[in-house]
Amino acid sequence: MASNNEVIAEKASSNDILLNLDLLDELELPDEQHCIQGDTKSIVYHINFDTNFEDRNAFVCGVAKYIEEATIQAELNRMLEEDELKNIKSSVKNDYATYRRAAQFLKILSDSKSLKESQNLSMFLATQNQIRNNLKEKLEAIPGYAELLADIVTLATTMYETKMYMLPSEKHMLVKVIGFSLFLMDGQNSNVNINKMDSKKRISIARIDKIFKNLEMVPLFGDMQIAPFQTYIKKSKHFDPTKWPLSSNVTTSSNQSDILQYLPQMREDYVCYISELSRYSNEVSTTIIDKPRSDSENKQLLNLALKGLQLLADWTTKVTELYSWKLMHPTDHHVNNECPVEAEEYERAIRYNFNNEEKSALIEITAMVKGLQVLMNRMETVFTDTIRRSIYAELQDFVQKTLREPLRKAIKNKKDMIRTLITSVRDTCADWAKGFEDPIKKGMKSSSDLEINVPRKNVGPSSTQLYMVRTMLESIISDKAASGKRTLRKDIDGPYLLTIDQFHKNSFYWSYLINFSQTLKECCDLSQLWYREFYLEMTMGSRIQFPIEMSLPWILTDHILTTKDPSMMECVLYPLDLYNDSANYALSKFAKQFLYDEVEAEVNLGFDQFLYKLSEQIFAYYKHIAASILLDKRFRSEAQSHIKFHWPLTNRYETLLRQRHLQLLGRTIDINHLITQRLNVSMLKSIELAISRFESTDLTGVIELENLLKINKYTHKLLRKMVLIDDFDAMLRQANHNISAPYGRITLHVFWELNYDFLPTYCYNSSTNRFVKIPKHAPNLRPHLNNGIKRENIMANNSQHPPYYLYGTKALNAAFQKIFAQYSNFIGPEHFRSINRLLGYQGIAVVIEELLKIIKNLIQGIIGQYVKTLMQVMPKICKLPLYVYGSTGVLEYYQAQLRDIIQYPELKTEMFQSFREVGNAIIFCLLIEQSLTQEEVCDLLQAAPFQNILPKPFCKDGEKSETKIKRMENKYTALQVSSNIARLGSNKQAVIAREADLLTKERLCCALSLFEVILTRIKQFMLENEEQTLNWLGPAAPPNGVIYIDECIEFHRLWSALQFVYCIPVGEGEFTVEELFGEGLNWAGCAMVTLLNQQRRFEALDFSYHLFKVQRVDGKNELVRGVPLKRMVDRIRRFQLLNSQIFSVLNKYLNANNLISNDGNSVEHVKCFQPPVHPILAAQQQTAKRDPVVEEEVLQWCSQVIGEELPRGVYEDILKDGVVLCK
Repeated sequence: MASNNEVIAEKASSNDILLNLDLLDELELPDEQHCIQGDTKSIVYHINFDTNFEDRNAFVCGVAKYIEEATIQAELNRMLEEDELKNIKSSVKNDYATYRRAAQFLKILSDSKSLKESQNLSMFLATQNQIRNNLKEKLEAIPGYAELLADIVTLATTMYETKMYMLPSEKHMLVKVIGFSLFLMDGQNSNVNINKMDSKKRISIARIDKIFKNLEMVPLFGDMQIAPFQTYIKKSKHFDPTKWPLSSNVTTSSNQSDILQYLPQMREDYVCYISELSRYSNEVSTTIIDKPRSDSENKQLLNLALKGLQLLADWTTKVTELYSWKLMHPTDHHVNNECPVEAEEYERAIRYNFNNEEKSALIEITAMVKGLQVLMNRMETVFTDTIRRSIYAELQDFVQKTLREPLRKAIKNKKDMIRTLITSVRDTCADWAKGFEDPIKKGMKSSSDLEINVPRKNVGPSSTQLYMVRTMLESIISDKAASGKRTLRKDIDGPYLLTIDQFHKNSFYWSYLINFSQTLKECCDLSQLWYREFYLEMTMGSRIQFPIEMSLPWILTDHILTTKDPSMMECVLYPLDLYNDSANYALSKFAKQFLYDEVEAEVNLGFDQFLYKLSEQIFAYYKHIAASILLDKRFRSEAQSHIKFHWPLTNRYETLLRQRHLQLLGRTIDINHLITQRLNVSMLKSIELAISRFESTDLTGVIELENLLKINKYTHKLLRKMVLIDDFDAMLRQANHNISAPYGRITLHVFWELNYDFLPTYCYNSSTNRFVKIPKHAPNLRPHLNNGIKRENIMANNSQHPPYYLYGTKALNAAFQKIFAQYSNFIGPEHFRSINRLLGYQGIAVVIEELLKIIKNLIQGIIGQYVKTLMQVMPKICKLPLYVYGSTGVLEYYQAQLRDIIQYPELKTEMFQSFREVGNAIIFCLLIEQSLTQEEVCDLLQAAPFQNILPKPFCKDGEKSETKIKRMENKYTALQVSSNIARLGSNKQAVIAREADLLTKERLCCALSLFEVILTRIKQFMLENEEQTLNWLGPAAPPNGVIYIDECIEFHRLWSALQFVYCIPVGEGEFTVEELFGEGLNWAGCAMVTLLNQQRRFEALDFSYHLFKVQRVDGKNELVRGVPLKRMVDRIRRFQLLNSQIFSVLNKYLNANNLISNDGNSVEHVKCFQPPVHPILAAQQQTAKRDPVVEEEVLQWCSQVIGEELPRGVYEDILKDGVVLCK
């Protein structure tokens, strides 16, 4: 064993163990959440001390006022309830009438006795107030009945005023008994009436008047209520309104109707009690007690439990009393404007009878009741143990110690009655220590130094013991003697009499405390707030059940969800616990399955509505937060003077989302899981709506789509902190239909818009770097095609979608739509950046590949056919006129030469339209690459510190850069992911890190050009086969072996003609080429000229350029055949500058692919031609003597360029052909 301990000590030191224990505190428990739900069923073992002692009449030898007369009160209350139920419930009469008809039909009631009984029962049920009237008649025949009833009224009044009750039903029973007893007391005889009883001081009408005013309506049974003053006092024969000033005053409302006045005190009591309860709860849960608690500690916990029960009973009473008042005072459309005229009785009593303040108060009180019930139930084991210990200790101390001296004096003074009662009390309850016997019991004198050791046990008195002790003690201290004899209290010394009286008062609550769990449950019972059977019966069968909107538990729940009050949001589950109370009452009290089924049906419906509304609010709340955060700050500040963008109030949804064990009708419900499911649906629907909105707009909607997805992603991030919803990228792929399909909805719609809207209808402007749509009233450029574009009109259906599916609120929806409206009239760099982020590499590759197919179809199709056709109508020879003709002559010459081209009917429609589509496609690819390069460069710069790519530091004079670089490398060593994982991680992790690092570094912007590849593909389309080559380059080589000068065979000559055409100014009110086609037309032509290597020829031999040069020399400004010369030249100059810009951009990308020499330097093959020389001068040059020095220098230079030595014989060839190599 020693060796094993040494091994363990070597493996884990004490510091390691303590460190691991500290780490346990940092673990987040999944079920650690606030308790905001109802109580669960207790599993504590309960001992039944109810011994069912029935022979009380034989036992009582004194005046057991509080118990015996309380029994009479219960009997009076039972008769009262039965009589009122018979009066109110018409179903009893109807049911018996149905039974009687059926019995008569079956001839069951055939004999006279049965018929007589049936008739008597029918008359009994049909006669109102039959029970109380019969009871009153029989009581009046008994002498002294009024005195007995006066004692009952006085006792009930005293118990009510001193709060000698625990349960709400007991309080209401006292009020009903007072009213019923006064009605019975006020007889037909004028000698016996309540007014005379008041004058004799047998009762106090003033005290009773206050009680009836404070509590005008009390529950009778279920949802039936009764007004004791209206029902009994006002109907008594000797009723005098002047004796009842408070109750008779109908102008002032009862305190019962205003629950708000009690709310501040309730809050204060709740906070104080929760603080005290938490202190004991923390001690119980964190402290290990080695020894039993002291008597004082047990007494404190007993008082704490008693105070809690009293608070709960009082709060529950206030709720039920307000509910009773509302049922008896329904509203109408005159009082409440929201109440419709045709509202039902129950609807007027419940749905429209509570204002928002009262609903909030009911919710708060219900939350306090249910919350405190849970906390007290958690300490049930502590409370039940300390209650039994404290009661046992107090009872035994009282019986064995306190009663010892009164017993001694009774024996000494030979007071047999006192001695008998005290001895009976001690014999009934005393639990003497083992082997001990009190000497007084045998009549021996007491010793002053006798010490009685009272044991301490965890057991309470039985119901029989408690009843007998209290009855006998009450007989001793009662101020009224039995049978007219002298009272016994005079035989007890004053201090002991006060002690016995205090013990008697304290022991009143012991029966409730011993049955702590049952009492706690009854004190918190709010089940009657749901029942509405009486009102269903009043509908006469027109309703089987009221809708959920009339149910008070759902009204309270819906009030929280509607007002969205953060202070009440954590209480939203408490009203649902009322269904637990109602269902339990239906099964345990009513024992009716159909009532439980109705509760269950409403719970199923209401809980679905609750989850729907709650998840909807949670999603809207966090969408509102995300949209508010991402709203442009400058826009928000500038718009403050016109519209207020309110930030969402901080709400407490986090606590609700942590609830995983809600108890509802015996089922354990995971709120977190259910809300997570609905949040997933809402998030997916929000993303789908964003994509659908994009599908219903043109390409300009891509910015709004990106921002909608950004807001949804941020919302997802906020929700992800509390609920485990699905991954956002996975939901985006699902909404985009990109899980199994290679192309998503976004990619397909982008290409669809490019093909059907962007390419044919947008005009590019390089000055703004934007595309704008052609004018609305522009002519149809493709007469044989339908240019109309039909999209699904999602925008018109925005009212069908709640605001939280877009930006959270209506104000934010309007703000963001106002912002994005600025991007709806053009397509620019902002749109291309959004396209890049949304499509990614795969989507961009798909779109560009499809655009290349469109370009190929246009070049080899429509454009190729038009080029072939127009080359046939081009003049065979079209020279550049000499300057001597002047600019007007040159213009007239070209107008004559190009007349067929100018007048070609489809030139400015379908042909230019096709060129525009090709040009727009080329520009789109260029701008896409530029935007993609910016994104990639940004990614590379952000990833640089993680890849050990550090900037060169600034160094002052005398500082060494190596030192600063080394210091910087050490500083960022921890950020270098790849090297750290390779050093600390596994081989698999290292491989993944290297691949991720490589993926980050290898970008298109690193020595790769997407646009260059696109241009190369377009060139391949043009020169794909021999037929295409002949169409663009001509049928044969030029006669001079170099270029065509005057012949119109190559494409650049046709493009010169086309450029001459669109340079001609248009008339007033006509659309210009720029307005109809934009610069896409120029880009297409210039790209084709450049790709065919005809740029220099085009610039040297262009018709328009030549006209511009000639006009610049002569400066003429005339009207030539309806064409203003100066305006045309100005247009030519603008297009010349545009062409130069386009050529420079194209050459920038194309020159990158030139041949590279062996030494890494780029070279160009240049063929030089001698200028024209007169034949005589040429002959003279041939005969001239060659300079040997020049010949030697030329040969050496050519040898260096070529890399090999040239023989002297090639010098003649060099002079003859004029071929040199230029570096």
